[in-house]
Amino acid sequence: MPDTPMSDTSQLLLPPGFRYAAVKAGLKKSGRTDFALIVADTPANAAAVFTSNKVIAAPLIIDKQHLAATAGRIRVAAINAGNANCAAGELGLAAAIATCQAAAKTFNCKPEEVFPSSTGIIGVPLPADKLIAALPEAAATLGSGIDHFLDVATAILTTDTIEKTAFTRFEVDGSNGKHEVRIAAFGKGSGMIHPQLVPHATMLVYILTDAAIEPTLLQDYLNRAIEVSFNRISVDGDTSTNDTVLLLASGASEAVIGPNNAAFATALTQVCTSLAHQVVGDGEGVSHLVELRIHGAATDADALKIAKAIAHSPLVKTAWAGNDPNWGRLVAAIGYSGAAIDPNRIDIRFGELPICLNGGRAPQFDEASAHEYVQKPEFSITIELHQGAGSCVFWTTDLTHEYIHINADYSS
Repeated sequence: MPDTPMSDTSQLLLPPGFRYAAVKAGLKKSGRTDFALIVADTPANAAAVFTSNKVIAAPLIIDKQHLAATAGRIRVAAINAGNANCAAGELGLAAAIATCQAAAKTFNCKPEEVFPSSTGIIGVPLPADKLIAALPEAAATLGSGIDHFLDVATAILTTDTIEKTAFTRFEVDGSNGKHEVRIAAFGKGSGMIHPQLVPHATMLVYILTDAAIEPTLLQDYLNRAIEVSFNRISVDGDTSTNDTVLLLASGASEAVIGPNNAAFATALTQVCTSLAHQVVGDGEGVSHLVELRIHGAATDADALKIAKAIAHSPLVKTAWAGNDPNWGRLVAAIGYSGAAIDPNRIDIRFGELPICLNGGRAPQFDEASAHEYVQKPEFSITIELHQGAGSCVFWTTDLTHEYIHINADYSS
């Protein structure tokens, strides 16, 4: 899927049924916009996935309660940056509830139809009064244009260097002819990125469509899409307390999507994968984006174990940062991953360059070529295990001095 096109026709990429606003509530030290709202014209059908971290932020607790109370219908998503509203105890819950109540009054809906999100520093009480005071300005500046959409995409950023957006559109057959369906999404994430999203710095993603899909079915489509996108990335191996992906369907296109709709499933996965790539590519201090291709594992689960062992190894990641083709560190990570392997049957390629064959240095190994290859800002590593049919594609990064600098100074 192409990157976000910015042109006079970009308005055609936004699904109807939603409006957007971004304002300054005074949470970011920079003084930039830090409070974003998505307002559905009528309650939208919703699906969401959240972090698997057992320490979860207050807004996520409220979100789960609200989705249950409304049977998956949301009118307002209220997103603040600059404060994670996590590890704040009852004060955190009270702040999230107060924000929802004020938003409900502002936009004439039920408090349970408000979906709060927060990102920023953990352990600092959220000043809900600042968000509440900013709501009138947000309501007055709501709009459905591409500029409004990009404003909210920018307002939720923390250590990100760029906004992250993705769009697609396609046609589906309906009872009264073809309907165009649009999907637009934005997100943030740069550090503390190793999302483990379940029903099985922080990543927040908001996906909007004008399709008509029931909440339970919408949840099924989302679960499948995130498993091969957001659950296949890692910057630093830290799973945030606030990770959230929200999918809203306005139904404005009147295109009814039933189960097993391949066109919708493909489009949703494309959008999720695009955003996942953008998140990991904008990792804190990143100088290399690495695609790991694991083949021939005993199972898909084993392939994922190996990918994560490599992606989370400081030795591997610092080698990449130094443009060092140290494949021995890859073999070591494979060995302690917990996956079923035969050390004498491991093959490794850097791109198309043979590196390791049958567990040892490949006869065609060329250190100079390997060194030149890993200097590229993006490169791939393929690992063949010859154990079965399990496979996995995973995206990760190196670990640089800049990452340490960013996170050493984050709260000061």
